[in-house]
Amino acid sequence: MNTRRGIIRCSNLRKRSSYLRLLKQTRAGEVQRLKAGVYARPEALADVVLDIPSIIAGGVLCMYSAWDFHHLTVQVPPAHCVAVKRGRKVVLPAYPPIKLYWVSESIHALGIMEASAGNKKILVYDKERSVCDALRARNKIGTETSSEILRNYLASPDKNLTKLCHYARKLRIYTLLKHYLEFC
Repeated sequence: MNTRRGIIRCSNLRKRSSYLRLLKQTRAGEVQRLKAGVYARPEALADVVLDIPSIIAGGVLCMYSAWDFHHLTVQVPPAHCVAVKRGRKVVLPAYPPIKLYWVSESIHALGIMEASAGNKKILVYDKERSVCDALRARNKIGTETSSEILRNYLASPDKNLTKLCHYARKLRIYTLLKHYLEFC
C-alpha cells in the first residue's frame, strides 16, 4: 500500500486488491478514514501536528495553531486552525478537529513559511503574521490573549519589528499596533 507519512490516498493505490485491503483495515480499526479518499494509520494521528497538506491541500496553520507553534501563548489550541483562500470548498474530516478560516486571496500568502514539525513539512504563518492575526481577532479571542501574544513576541530574541509593521500596514491594523506598542 502506497503511504506518505502514514496518510493513505486512494488515488495512489494501484490495484483494486489494495483498495479492498484498505477497506478491510478500516473496518478492523487499523486505519481511520479522514475524508473521502484519505485514510490514516493511528501512528500518523498520534503526532501533535498533523500533515495538514495531506488533508487540506494548501492549508496554512494559523491563529491558535500558529501561536502554539511559535510559543507565543500558553493556550492549547481547541482544534487545528487552518487558513484557506476565500471561496474554496473544503470537506472536513470527522477527525481531527479542524477550524477553517477563509482568507482573501490578497492576504492569504502574506507570511507563509514552510516549517518542520517532527518529520513532517507544514505550512504555517510566521511569527509576525501570527501577531497581526492576534491583534485583528482581539475582540474574538480577548484583549488579554492578544496582549500576551504581543508581549511574548516582543520578548523573543528573533523579533523583526520592520516586518511586523509591514504586515500591519498590509492587514490595515498599523494604527492599532502602534497603540498596543505604546503600552507594552
